[in-house]
Amino acid sequence: MPSEFDVAVIGAGAAGIAAARRLAEARTVSVLVLEARDRAGGRAWTVEAEGLPMDLGCEWLHSADRNAMTSLAESLGFAINKVQPSWVTGLCDGNETEVPKEEWVAELEAHHQSIHRAALDPVDRPASTVLAPGGRWNTLFNTISTWVNAVELDSLSVKDIDRSEDTGINWRLHRGYGTLFMVLAEGLPIAYGSPVSGIDHRRRGITITSSHGTVTTRRVIVAVPTTSIAQERLRFDRPLPDKMAAATGLPLGVADKLFFHFDGIMEEQYLLGSTTRRETMSYQVRPFGRPRIHCFFGGRFAASLERAGFEAMVGFATDELVRLLGADVRRQLRPLIASFWGHDEFALGSYSYAMPGHADDRALLAQPVDDRIFFAGEACSLNFFSTAHGAYETGTIAAEGVLRSLC
Repeated sequence: MPSEFDVAVIGAGAAGIAAARRLAEARTVSVLVLEARDRAGGRAWTVEAEGLPMDLGCEWLHSADRNAMTSLAESLGFAINKVQPSWVTGLCDGNETEVPKEEWVAELEAHHQSIHRAALDPVDRPASTVLAPGGRWNTLFNTISTWVNAVELDSLSVKDIDRSEDTGINWRLHRGYGTLFMVLAEGLPIAYGSPVSGIDHRRRGITITSSHGTVTTRRVIVAVPTTSIAQERLRFDRPLPDKMAAATGLPLGVADKLFFHFDGIMEEQYLLGSTTRRETMSYQVRPFGRPRIHCFFGGRFAASLERAGFEAMVGFATDELVRLLGADVRRQLRPLIASFWGHDEFALGSYSYAMPGHADDRALLAQPVDDRIFFAGEACSLNFFSTAHGAYETGTIAAEGVLRSLC
């Protein structure tokens, strides 16, 4: 492998793939992507069981009507399921109390408006401060936050979450989101199994140290999770304390999935285990009409189940599904696989959130250093953080910055 390149991209997740594709398209620079894993996609990861794809990482084309990944997927022949998820229906407390949809939608809208009003205050406070003391829906609002933000409201910046943009249009790919990124990575100059430990930018040429030796480059795009920077798994020489501080203010929360084979005969639907218990899961029953149940859970609950292990995840989900669907469901379930993003050695979490007081850290993290070191990833997106399309967009922006700097 050559040891000198015009541009090195660190990480072949959504942002790194986008950057590499834009640089390759320019045909004016030599490029190398250094990826720690043995696959592309990062936190976009599709696996198969019994011939059916399952997304262990990102799954939804959020804001699909304005999401660049939608047209990319269509241009590559990916079939898109455009059935809108009924996330606001199926709310229940065990199998006892149905919540009127109109009541819940009104409460959810009022909650969002409370967050927006709080975000206008000068002080960036925890999102939990908007909750009414003893409010009926407080537990459910917290639970939803752990799915959307991978963390509870008390750890979340109210200003940051108010900046999130979403059109409410959510679609899925029949072959899986992770599969799309594998296809997008095809033909790119990616060195797999090459975790990077250091970037030395003290001299004119930037020296990158990886498990496979050193590479010299003129520019570098850092497209790794914030945990790698905050914990100095990736070290800079000269140090970049401002970047470390920004990455520390944007930790990765935990949101996980568990997959069952399901023999039951039911229509596709979405269910919530409980509206009153923080320790609960949401369930996609027969997604795409397939014999599956996808379980989703986040925050401290997900972190605790990761520590407890796969059998604990299975046991909890099975018991909750029995409460939801009846005792017969127990014999209709067969556990397949689960994600453990909090223990993933190259991520240590699912997606970023801004801690209270750190809403501006995304812009700080995204700022280039000396027009030689550029940063990308979902944590660098000001309005589409926690999403694959947000990450992809930042990768393209970083690549454009690199090309301008080399003119």
